[in-house]
Amino acid sequence: MPSSGPRAVLLLPLLLLRAVLAVPLERGTPQQESPATESPVSGPALLSSQDTGLYYHRYLQEVINVLETDGHFREKLQAANAEDIKSGKLSRELDFVSHHVRTKLDELKRQEVSRLRMLLKAKMDAEQEPSKQGQATRDLAQYDAAHHEEFKRYEMLKEHERRRYLESLGEEQRKEAERKLEEQQRRHREHPKVNVPGSQAQLKEVWEELDGLDPNRFNPKTFFILHDINSDGVLDEQELEALFTKELEKVYDPKNEEDDMREMEEERLRMREHVMKNVDTNQDRLVTLEEFLASTQRKEFGDTGEGWETVEMHPAYTEEELRRFEEELAAREAELNAKAQRLSQETEALGRSQGRLEAQKRELQQAVLQMEQRKQQQQSQKGPAPGPEGQLKFSQDTDDAPVPAPAGDQKDVDPSEKKVPDQPPELPRLDTQHL
Repeated sequence: MPSSGPRAVLLLPLLLLRAVLAVPLERGTPQQESPATESPVSGPALLSSQDTGLYYHRYLQEVINVLETDGHFREKLQAANAEDIKSGKLSRELDFVSHHVRTKLDELKRQEVSRLRMLLKAKMDAEQEPSKQGQATRDLAQYDAAHHEEFKRYEMLKEHERRRYLESLGEEQRKEAERKLEEQQRRHREHPKVNVPGSQAQLKEVWEELDGLDPNRFNPKTFFILHDINSDGVLDEQELEALFTKELEKVYDPKNEEDDMREMEEERLRMREHVMKNVDTNQDRLVTLEEFLASTQRKEFGDTGEGWETVEMHPAYTEEELRRFEEELAAREAELNAKAQRLSQETEALGRSQGRLEAQKRELQQAVLQMEQRKQQQQSQKGPAPGPEGQLKFSQDTDDAPVPAPAGDQKDVDPSEKKVPDQPPELPRLDTQHL
């Protein structure tokens, strides 16, 4: 298989949403409404108005709340309708959400799966809400189907990026890259035989290497009790998957670049589904002791043939599916490029507009400064400024100005008594003829 691509595709929440809205629900006959009162609903309001009838409806609402924190996805979600969600058109946008949003979605997914597994424990009590038990089983089946679809898109994206990388190289570089890829695939295929999950050979290997017991004294009942970790009388999905660790380690090593850990998780899921299909006779996703013992009596329990066929022997997609996927990516890339170009043009326009505003601001500041200077010049040319009643004010010489008497001491003086300042004495004229 090609090496892991640089991007991980998170599609599970929207695929779950797609599956939810596609589930046929038994409802009462709805009341007919007048067409005049109907109004189209889209985006988050659509999700709130859709009664999914499933117990993880609240989980889906939480997923939508997280996705709305991503600006690009929120824009697409607000414009979406029910058909966009059912057709999977909206799920394509998950390829472009930010890393922290994907991390939050993963945490929500783990919490929901844990809740569903705990809910399944209630199935051991025959009197406890049969409808809830059946609903939890269907929820987990949808979860597995969504996981397979997510893995398919991951593999297609990985192959798409590998091909684009090779196309970008020169002839010699491309040959060298293809040689390295073939060498990685060869090393990945060179592993010990993988036993069929749930077979006698596989269980005996766990009995001997993990439990440390004599393989010649293998006892199915004892094996069941040993691996019923919580002693609830059944092997749930987590307890079953723990039995496959030894087989997975034969094929996948996180230290090897040729081993893809996403493929390992898909392999684990395939192994668990195989055991459930052949051992879980009532399809309640729990293996009882009676079901387990019955499976060890079948012919297939001891006859495993050539062993287990791993993921690379069963391609997750066809060439036609890959072609359609690449067309979707090309269309999406063209849309993003067009949007990036529009944003670039808008940014340039804003920059030019800001430049014009800055120039206008400088011009206004200069005009105000000139007006202030002109005003000061005019005032200095006109002389002293007029008083409040329009009279001119002159500055008096403090040495010659008489000091006015206090207001209380002033008396009416007869005009005749007013003293007229003495005229200065007339100087004698000089005879200029004698000079």
